[in-house]
Amino acid sequence: MKELKSVEERILDKTLYLIGKQGSVHVPVRTIVKEADVNIGAINYYFGTKENMLRQVKKFYMENLISTVVPLDDESLEDEEKLKRYAAMSMEYSMRFPGAIALVKDAFETKDHDEMSQKIVEETMLMEEKLNKVMKRYLKDVEDEFSIRKTIFLSSIIYPTLEFNELNGTAFLSEEKQRMYYIEKVVKLISQGV
Repeated sequence: MKELKSVEERILDKTLYLIGKQGSVHVPVRTIVKEADVNIGAINYYFGTKENMLRQVKKFYMENLISTVVPLDDESLEDEEKLKRYAAMSMEYSMRFPGAIALVKDAFETKDHDEMSQKIVEETMLMEEKLNKVMKRYLKDVEDEFSIRKTIFLSSIIYPTLEFNELNGTAFLSEEKQRMYYIEKVVKLISQGV
């Protein structure tokens, strides 16, 4: 994942965080400024407009999203390991940037009139194809249950990161060792059937 090295990237990071917190891309600039601990002039200086900032947030999101799919393409790994690494990277990404789901939802809604949204949709569909390919090989001949098992897998990765705190009982996943143990159990579970 791309590390934050500048004020501009901190603004993008905090904007993506706030999108997730509010569940919408319509985050007030003043809220972003406060969260990023910058003055309003920084938004104008780095982005010019809020619309341009949102385009940059989408670009920032895509750059990091692509890194989560790398394990699915790694032919040196067995399919089970690919799924574990994909799950680990996806969970880490979702915990760091909870706005990802709201951003993808917005991209599907605005793809017809926004180039970056179209790119997010295309990249999401490509990611989906890669995941399907690996999961189908891993699960072997379970075509009739594939959708169910995939839904269990994705829900097990996404849900714990939505409200990553004590309220949903998933705070234990903040520790990498516990998260990896959890992911291993999830991957084994989907191979055993429902």
